[in-house]
Amino acid sequence: MCPNCRAFITTSDRVCPYCGVQLDPRAIDLRASQFAASLVPRGNVTATVFLIINAALYLTEIILSYKMFGASPGTLDHRVAVLLGDKNPYFIYELHQWWRLITAGFLHGGFVHIAMNSWTLFILITEAEQFYGTSRVVFTYIFATFTGFWLSAVWSPHSSSLGASAACFGYFGLMLAMAIRRRADPLAQAVRAHYGQWLLFGLVLSILPGVDMAAHVGGFAGGFLVGIAAGLPGLPNTRRELLWKIMAAAAIVITIYAFWQDFLSYHALVRQLNNT
Repeated sequence: MCPNCRAFITTSDRVCPYCGVQLDPRAIDLRASQFAASLVPRGNVTATVFLIINAALYLTEIILSYKMFGASPGTLDHRVAVLLGDKNPYFIYELHQWWRLITAGFLHGGFVHIAMNSWTLFILITEAEQFYGTSRVVFTYIFATFTGFWLSAVWSPHSSSLGASAACFGYFGLMLAMAIRRRADPLAQAVRAHYGQWLLFGLVLSILPGVDMAAHVGGFAGGFLVGIAAGLPGLPNTRRELLWKIMAAAAIVITIYAFWQDFLSYHALVRQLNNT
C-alpha cells in the first residue's frame, strides 16, 4: 500500500503508479539486506548474473592454468590473467587494448580474491538495486570498473591488476551519492552511516600490499558520479528512465565488444606462444 495515497501497489513498485511518490524499500527488505542482519542477504537476479559471469571466468582461469602452464589443480598461473584480459600496462599503452579496462573487472587472482569480492557484490548489488533499480545498477558496475582501472592505469602505469573490487567501490559511491542528494531524509542519513562504514573498511584494506588502491578510488568516483547524475528512479516509462535503460544496454553492448576483442587477443597470444 502506498504510504501517501493509500492505493494498493505491488511489492516491486519503486514509484507509486497513482500519485507518483517515490517509494522507499520496505522495512522487511531493509532488515533482510542489512550487513549485521545476516551473512547472506536476500539475493536477486542481477547479482546472480554478475556472480555467475565472474565464477565462469575464474573457472576458465583455473582450467587454462592447468592445461597451458601445468599449474597445480585449483591454482592460477599469472600468465593466464594476461591472456584473458587483465589490466596490463604493456598491452594497454603499447598495443592500445583499452578494452582491458573493462575485462579486468571480471577476472580474479585467486579463490580468496573472488570469494571476498563475490560476497561483497552480492550484498551491495542487492541493496543498491532496491533503491536505484536494475538499469542504474548494471551501468554502475561497468562504468565504475572502467573508471577504476583507468585511474589505476594512470596512477600505477607499471603494474597489472584485476578484480571486481572497483565495481564494489562503485556501489559505495552510488549509495553515498544518494545520501548527499537527500541529506534531510532520515533513511538517507542511515544509508550514509552504513555505507560510510563500508567505505572506511574498504579503504583500510586498500593499503594492504598487492591491493590496487587506485582502482578502488577510481571505482568509487565512477559510482558516485552515476549516483549524482542519475538520482533515484522516477515514474516508469518516462524519458529519464528510458535514457537509463538505453545507457545500461549500451554498457552491456560495450562489455560484449570488450570480451570479443579479448577473445581475439587471446587466440593471437596463444598462437604466438605456440610458435615460440
